[in-house]
Amino acid sequence: MSFNSLQFLIFFPSVVAIYFIIPHKFRWVLLLISSYYFYMSWKPEYVILIMFSTLVDYILGIQIYKAKIPKAKKILLSISFLVNLGLLFTFKYFNFFSDSFRQALSLFSIPFNPLTLKVLLPVGISFYTFQSLGYIIDVYRAKIKPERHLGIFAVFISFFPQLVAGPIERAGNLLPQFLKKQYFGYQRLAAGLKIMLWGFFQKVVIADNLAVVVDKVYDNVTDSTGIPLILATVFFAFQIFCDFAGYSNIAIGAAKIMGIDLMTNFKRPYFASSIADFWRRWHISLMSWFKDYLYIPLGGNRVPLPRWYLNLMVVFIVSGLWHGASWTFVIWGALNGFYLVFEAATAKFKDGIAKRLMLDKFPKIQNIIQIGITFALVNIGWIFFRANSLSDAFYVVTHLFSNISLNIFNISGDDIGLGWAGLIIALSSLLIMESVHLMQERGRGIRQFLSAKPAAIRWSAYLAAIILILMFGSFKSAAFIYFQF
Repeated sequence: MSFNSLQFLIFFPSVVAIYFIIPHKFRWVLLLISSYYFYMSWKPEYVILIMFSTLVDYILGIQIYKAKIPKAKKILLSISFLVNLGLLFTFKYFNFFSDSFRQALSLFSIPFNPLTLKVLLPVGISFYTFQSLGYIIDVYRAKIKPERHLGIFAVFISFFPQLVAGPIERAGNLLPQFLKKQYFGYQRLAAGLKIMLWGFFQKVVIADNLAVVVDKVYDNVTDSTGIPLILATVFFAFQIFCDFAGYSNIAIGAAKIMGIDLMTNFKRPYFASSIADFWRRWHISLMSWFKDYLYIPLGGNRVPLPRWYLNLMVVFIVSGLWHGASWTFVIWGALNGFYLVFEAATAKFKDGIAKRLMLDKFPKIQNIIQIGITFALVNIGWIFFRANSLSDAFYVVTHLFSNISLNIFNISGDDIGLGWAGLIIALSSLLIMESVHLMQERGRGIRQFLSAKPAAIRWSAYLAAIILILMFGSFKSAAFIYFQF
């Protein structure tokens, strides 16, 4: 079941209505049944994986807390890692590593028939696996006590708004909220619906319309050069943001209606003035997970300089692999790691250049230049993220500026898959979104802006957003991009 489906528009209000009618002590039962039903709507048998992972970490969490000997705690922690990462490896990475091994042997003319598993990737497995591992690590570190109520813990692992694409929540934030009695409130309902409305606008009006251009070009990259490739690449940057941020906003809004506060997952990443700033704004829940559970244990930046650079590379290569079992994702992660290392290594040099050009005397101009450079570098990375193969990615990189015509009207609808009317709608919707983001960057969000206006203006804005979604949205129930991770 996807957020942008008619099924969800019936399912969610029904769950909310029952949630506030039944006594608090039974709400976890409703949430658990609803979450499992939500997940089983894709492939019913894969709910067994969530149940198994939940039961294992529930038991191990309690046993780690009870254990008095550090070695015993480490063994129990290792079992959790073995089970969770073992499931993730089997369903997501086994075929990739098996085929990569075959390719490596073929370089030495050694024949090898790889064993492949004919299984589908369970939706959201990377997300709930990391959420469960985060819980176990926090218990091991004595940051939280284990949850004794199996049902509540199962809801924490499978909570349907954020089950398949995050945000990846921490037990210390989410678990206590399931124990607290929530009351129906108009203010919370209104706030949640506004966030969901914004998420639907991002997904069906922006992301799914831009996808027409992106898919047309990237599914047959050798048919295009120059402007179509540039346009599709830039459009993908906004498509993946609106697709993923749209999902996160719908999840956050849906949870808020039920009195559950999920963490913010995006903070206007394309206003970032450096690669480090970008990764503080993009997929915040995942990057904070890697920071706390991988980067800091590796030593973070409190190590000699070469080791710090290595730590950054390791984190981002692993991040790339987390996103997908393909060398394109590995290179995407490594490229972003290289960006960070290069940025850190040349910080003083860049400051010197800025002073020589006197850009430091014009901070706004300097900031605009930095934002532009950061956006360009991120887009180069997105090429590898979106390309169907390494050969496609390298073709795009080497043909971005080939056969460029300054007359964009020479580009036909067949070149980009979207007519001029559709292109105008897409660009107009992007302009609306970025105008809102600019307001937020300046410290005044759209909700604060509208709250100061008369009721007639506020409701006119909400109605306009609904009309835009209904008129220009794509309602083909296109899957969210991050469902594949």
